[in-house]
Amino acid sequence: MQVIDSHTEGEPTRVIVSGGPDLGSGSLAERAKILATEHKDFYRSVVAEPYGQEAMVGVMLVEPVNPECVAGVIYFDAAAVIGMCGHGTIGVAATLAYMGKIGMGTHKIETPVGVVEVTLSDANTVTVKNVVSRRLQKDVSLEIEGIGTVSGDIAYGGNWFFIVDQSPVPVVPSNIRDLTEVSIKIREAIEAKQLTGTDGGIIDHVVLYGPALNENSHSRNFVLCPDNAYDRSPCGTGSSARLACLAADNRLAPNEEIIQESTIGSSYRLSYQPSKGDTIIPNITGQAFVTKEATLVMNPNDSLRNGIKLS
Repeated sequence: MQVIDSHTEGEPTRVIVSGGPDLGSGSLAERAKILATEHKDFYRSVVAEPYGQEAMVGVMLVEPVNPECVAGVIYFDAAAVIGMCGHGTIGVAATLAYMGKIGMGTHKIETPVGVVEVTLSDANTVTVKNVVSRRLQKDVSLEIEGIGTVSGDIAYGGNWFFIVDQSPVPVVPSNIRDLTEVSIKIREAIEAKQLTGTDGGIIDHVVLYGPALNENSHSRNFVLCPDNAYDRSPCGTGSSARLACLAADNRLAPNEEIIQESTIGSSYRLSYQPSKGDTIIPNITGQAFVTKEATLVMNPNDSLRNGIKLS
């Protein structure tokens, strides 16, 4: 299997160039469902240890249905196939440029949740015009053991998020373990309360916000992903959901740009344009760098070829 690795503001992406399973020729959503239901061992093997690494997101490059798109992409991590991935899309754009598949300018990429636009300013700097994003509920209260009441918004930016504006734990690198444990408890409380997004969408990402450490930045976030790894980048889909909340509260004007810090201090530039009703179109700008071209060898005699499982 041929792969190209990159990182977007610290968050790793692995693009499968060739050698993945045949997912048919249906819609991207249909092919993503086939990957999720029939090939879990495969996608885990690509991104989980020992063949992958913690926090890695995988991407299957597939033929798009929409002829205007330069590629179709299906995203996954060690826990699930995911609808959209902002850092992954930045990584895909930089990877396609590295491969000579696209040049500078604006291109369309098809995902299971819709078509997004990517604009390459240079070989590493990419702006993603994401899918339509929105807030579903405001100030949802949860009782968290050892913490007390935590309130957050439920919002969509390509994935479903529970967004806590004031983190109960300071968002600093030295608190990553505590931030992870609190976020897991919040997600467990969401599941216990049977909270979902529209049409039963699973709220599998949790975002905690705190003050920025850089005076030029808007805020700093901690993002828990479905596999319980934290996002090293500021999270593109999470930032999109956050923009929807800021817009709904009139805390950020259309086209006003802010800098969003991640837990490790990397950053995205964010802005949005209004869309229909109470929805927005987010813009996310970040940098990605190709780090590796590799051939993955999946030995059928290797008992750990489908990833290390601790539970």
